Amino acid sequence: MKDVAARAGVGLKTVSRVVNGEPGVTADTERRVREAIGALGFRRNDSARILRKGRTASIGLVLEDLADPFYAPLNRAVEEVARDHGALLFNGSSAENADRERELALALCARRVDGLIVIPAGHDHRYLEPEIAAGVATVFVDRPAGRIDADAVLSDNFGGARDGVAHLVAHGHRRIGFIGDRPTVHTATERLRGYHAALDAAGLPADDSRISLGPTTPERVAAEAQRMLTGPHPVTALFTGNNRVTATAVRVLARHPRPVALVGFDDLELADLLSPAVTVVAQDAARLGRTAAELLFRRLDGAGEQPRQVVLPTRLIARGSGELPPADTP
Repeated sequence: MKDVAARAGVGLKTVSRVVNGEPGVTADTERRVREAIGALGFRRNDSARILRKGRTASIGLVLEDLADPFYAPLNRAVEEVARDHGALLFNGSSAENADRERELALALCARRVDGLIVIPAGHDHRYLEPEIAAGVATVFVDRPAGRIDADAVLSDNFGGARDGVAHLVAHGHRRIGFIGDRPTVHTATERLRGYHAALDAAGLPADDSRISLGPTTPERVAAEAQRMLTGPHPVTALFTGNNRVTATAVRVLARHPRPVALVGFDDLELADLLSPAVTVVAQDAARLGRTAAELLFRRLDGAGEQPRQVVLPTRLIARGSGELPPADTP
C-alpha cells in the first residue's frame, strides 16, 4: 500500500478507501490510485483483513453429491446469494457418508468459514455444537439436523408424496408400488408416510410386498420394479421416491409389455420429452438453496430468534405417465 500511495502521490488512507470502495475520493484521485495498483500488481491482503474484522466473507456447503442433477440448482442458488453478500462459497460432497460429512464440515470450519449449509448424511450433529457456539452460523437443508436444535429448510416430502399417490388413486389404481431410498434417509421415510396416508385416505390396504426402500442403485431398483410388475397380482402403477429411482423405473417400464402408470418424486431432465412424458412431484431445489442461504446470512447479520424449520411446498406436474388407467391384469 505504501508503494501504491507513493506512486499515486496520495496517503495510505486514500489507497485504503479506493481498495475498499469507500466514499470521499475524487474521480481523478481514484483513477491515479487504480493505475498505480495495476502497474504494481497490488492485491489486498485478505488474511490481514480477516484478522481485523473477524469475518472471512466465505461460507461452506456440504452436499450429498454435486453430480446429482437435483443439487446443481441448489448449489447455484446458494452461490448467488453468497455473491450478493460479497462472500465466496466452498463446497464438497459427502457421498451420503456420515463420516465424510463430519470431516468436510469440520474442515470448512477449520478454514474459518463464517457459516455452513449442510445437507446431512448423518443423524448426530452434536459435533457441530462447539462450532455453532463459537459463532459459525449453520443451516440444514433438505433434511433436518440430528440431535441438535438448528435451522432447517425442507420440502414438503410427506404432502408431495401423498398428492402423487392420491393422483394415481384418482386415475383408478389400487395396486400401487413404492420404491424409495434407504429407510435411514429422512426424505425417504417422509415420502413413505405420504404414500401410506394416500392409501389410508382411499381405504386401500398397504401391502408390504409393494414397498421397497434401499440403495438407489440401478441394479436394485430394476430388480424391485421387475418383481412388483410380475406375479399373480402385479402393480398397475409405481410411485418412485427420487429422480434416480425414477430414471431406472422409466427404463424398466420401456421394456414392459403392458402400460404401467408412473409418478416420480423430483423432476428430471427430459421428463417432458419421453413417451409418455413423466408425471412428477417437483421440488424447487433453487428455492431450497436460496431460502437456506438467505436464512444463513440473516443469522450472520445478527438475527437472534430461535432456530426455525421452513417447509416449502411441492408441485404435482401431470404430463401423461401418471394419468394412464390400470391395464387389464389378473
